[in-house]
Amino acid sequence: MQRIQTRKPTNPGVILKEMYLKEHKLGISQFAQLTGLHRKTVSSIINGHTSITADSALAISQILNTTPELWLNLQNKVDLHQARRRRQLKVEENVSLK
Repeated sequence: MQRIQTRKPTNPGVILKEMYLKEHKLGISQFAQLTGLHRKTVSSIINGHTSITADSALAISQILNTTPELWLNLQNKVDLHQARRRRQLKVEENVSLK
């Protein structure tokens, strides 16, 4: 059985906020306007309530001069970690029922 990574990957929204928005002194509304994303979408990404999609990755990468793959890979790591945790909990629950 595959071991689950114990450290949760950093949410891409946290990276966006801490490494880019703060560094460039950009607020959520201003960044949303630059990217063409809705303010609520940017806020939800930053707060970890919404995943980064291919469209949002493209919009973010164009403004920040990064690649969309960077943002999608960060999101993928979070998604895989969560899926592994759910699967592991399900396996442990099934074992404890026997």
